Order: sequence, then C-alpha cells, then structure tokens
Amino acid sequence: MLFNDKVLNFFEDISKIPRGSRNEKGISDYLVNFAKERNLKVVQDELLNVIIYKPASDGYENAGGVILQGHMDMVCEKNHGTDHDFLKDPLKLYIDGDYLKAEGTTLGADNGTAVAMAMAILDSDDYKHPKLAVVLTTEEEIGLAGALGIDGSHLVGYKYLINLDSSGEEKFTVSCAGGVRQSLYIPIKYEANSN
Repeated sequence: MLFNDKVLNFFEDISKIPRGSRNEKGISDYLVNFAKERNLKVVQDELLNVIIYKPASDGYENAGGVILQGHMDMVCEKNHGTDHDFLKDPLKLYIDGDYLKAEGTTLGADNGTAVAMAMAILDSDDYKHPKLAVVLTTEEEIGLAGALGIDGSHLVGYKYLINLDSSGEEKFTVSCAGGVRQSLYIPIKYEANSN
C-alpha cells in the first residue's frame, strides 16, 4: 500500500472516534492499542498524551533520534442545522473532487493529519530511519495543556523535532502558532447619571 493511501486510511479510522478537546480518551486509547498491536513501546500519561517509540533501522542506531510531534484533538464546529454530537458521533467524510470534506462539520485535519501521518510512518518498514518518538498531545486547541504537562524525561536522547502541525506538504515550520493569554483589569468608578 502506498504511503499516502495509508495516511488516508488511518485518517478515516480516527475520524470515527470523537476527539474534541477534553474528549480525547477514546483516541488516546486507540493510539495505545495501535502501538501495542505493532509491539511498539508506548507511554500514555495522566493527561492522555501518547508517546510511541520505534527503534532505529539497522545501520541507523547512532543517528540522532527524531521526535515527530502533533496533537490528537480537533476543533468541533458544525454548520447551523447540522445534527451532530461531537461527544459521540463519528465524522461523515466524503470526497468532493480533489478535496476530502466532512458533512456539516469541521474535518479535523488540524491535527488529524499529523496523527494519520505518524501512524503511517510507525506502520511502515519501507524506509530507513533513526529511532523515532511520536508525541501526540491533548487539549492543544484550548491552550496546549497536554504539551505543557508532558514529562520531558520520556524524550531524553532525541536530537531533532519535526512539528507535524503545519500547513501544507513540503513546508517546515520553524516556529509555533502558539498563543498568549492575558487578563486585563481596569478599575471602574461608577457615577450616577445626572440626566
């Protein structure tokens, strides 16, 4: 099976699992089972972040390890009048010309694409690679809570990180969209209206 076909197949699979922010237990458990079925070491933490390890190919044991990073949650929005419960309903995917879409809802490509790509890489032995750690975090869409709580000791010994939460193939993001939250307090003095 071609790599792109694997990516699309895995994307279709994960689209059956509700995975909005704070509702990632199903997708997190699915990823753990995916790793166990392939005899890959896996860590699932209390925040439901998942790290899956794949050993280096023969001859690449001394190359710098690579972390592939993305997030498993998605933005859950639907069109007015669409009957869809993001807590329990699978996405309804369809192809429109050259585009993959979801009926009446967001597609979840941010960041389902990263999850599906990472799964296809972990599922394949068609290429040579250094040791890999796939890091898939939770609650990215609402403040990076999973990433902020991940235990970095699980990633010691890796030299490179590739962020798969980017826009488009053939592009590397050397940054992060990130976010800043601020609270602003303005003292207000009320006065009686003389009118």
